[in-house]
Amino acid sequence: MSTSLVALTNLAGAVLQPGFEGTTPPAWVRRWLGEGLGGVALFARNVVSPEQVTALTEALRAERPDVLVAIDEEAGDVTRFESRLGSSRPGNLALGALDDLATTEGVARDLGAELAAAGINLNYAPDADVNSNPDNPVIGVRSFGADPDLVARHTAAWIRGLQSAGVAACAKHFPGHGDTSVDSHADVPHIVASWDQLVKCELAPFRAAIDAGAQAIMTGHLLVPALDPRRPATLSRRILTGLLRDELGFQGAVITDGIEMRAITHRYGFEAATVQALAAGADAICVGGDHYDEGSALRLRDAIVAAVVDGTLPEERLAEAAKRVEQLAAWTMQARGTRPERGETTPGRSTIGAVAARRAVRVTATSSGGGVLPLTGPAHVVEFAPPGNIAIGAETPWGVGAPLAELLPGTTTVRLTSADLPIDAGLPAELVDQAQGRPLVLVVRDLHRHNWMTVAVSRALAVRPDAIVVELGVPALTVGSVHVATFGATRASGWAAVDVLTGRS
Repeated sequence: MSTSLVALTNLAGAVLQPGFEGTTPPAWVRRWLGEGLGGVALFARNVVSPEQVTALTEALRAERPDVLVAIDEEAGDVTRFESRLGSSRPGNLALGALDDLATTEGVARDLGAELAAAGINLNYAPDADVNSNPDNPVIGVRSFGADPDLVARHTAAWIRGLQSAGVAACAKHFPGHGDTSVDSHADVPHIVASWDQLVKCELAPFRAAIDAGAQAIMTGHLLVPALDPRRPATLSRRILTGLLRDELGFQGAVITDGIEMRAITHRYGFEAATVQALAAGADAICVGGDHYDEGSALRLRDAIVAAVVDGTLPEERLAEAAKRVEQLAAWTMQARGTRPERGETTPGRSTIGAVAARRAVRVTATSSGGGVLPLTGPAHVVEFAPPGNIAIGAETPWGVGAPLAELLPGTTTVRLTSADLPIDAGLPAELVDQAQGRPLVLVVRDLHRHNWMTVAVSRALAVRPDAIVVELGVPALTVGSVHVATFGATRASGWAAVDVLTGRS
């Protein structure tokens, strides 16, 4: 080892992107920035308003001007910047359904301008996964769709838009999280595709992301036997170095998905997974889901240093990773001087987002049942809530009932879960009785994935065939005499559904 312990500690800090608690930088983060910390990751717990985030990022840059300030903002169901209200833009599946590349690029540019104005310069987005498995519990509406070519086109457009606003894009989750029925937050998903299938499907959007100039790519905690039968992608040198670097030619920064996720820590451990990810070819370690204190960051920094000292992690590999982080930071510093102004929209009210969400809505009507639009008086809305998705913050509101009540006073809403509607029980009488003499609106998310929901909706339609079904998830199952699909549950998509229900232009 040729580097001093102090310098080695600085290198170890440079490759970490930890989260933290609070809406202002804690003392330990300020101190670490002076000791080489390369970046931080913001989550919903750090965001109250654009003004507050701006003050937070200014405080960070007072300690280190080139700090990478990252956020996980997909501008869809997964939103951190607008977690308290819901995203004012449609998510990827809605943009894919609309299939207008100029709109996708424009929505991403609009988002980038808002993030850049708040001092954020790295976004863990877009999701470049091909949602080829409709039962996928964690991707779904986060993907542009199930067609690899469509996903590739829109991934590239989204990256061009975001980066034109001065925010580095980070395409995820390499080599592709779409063809799985397991959530990597909880366990290791297995992607059983052959090499030829991977080339045609999963890898196509990442090739497009690289061609579009993506500054970063995020790894997926996925076991892909066709590429590496033993190690998940985040820890696989075959995948991160052999495939991503050598074969695909990616020269930007490779960032891990949350290193604390159970998909890898359950088997490899928190510290060991970090060291192995760096050895495999990762350049930055994202951490902060439920490990966001100084102690957690210190454990990782110490583990990295110890691994270099004992030879487990080559010093030149750590230096290379830190250099790529430095180059990413330099790109963001240069981009700050060329980014466009925010434009006519204000934070939380994206005009292009609202228009895109409305254009993406699809209405399917049949000749039976008698469901009629537009609604002209108060309705009764039943919202069926699926089990929580860890990637989607529980704090983020969704639904149709609240905005519909703003336009049609007297509208009532009830939200039900699987605990309220077991499959072996009949439909609660009050569910339909409350809608006597009023239109009934049934709101679902991924109806095809939840048997209890499918049964409940079927029973409700048997009693009220005129009920209107609004799908805020993947519209793989079309039911009802009138079916409204928004391709996402963002605030913009909820209002788009209400516009359709009420006939508002």
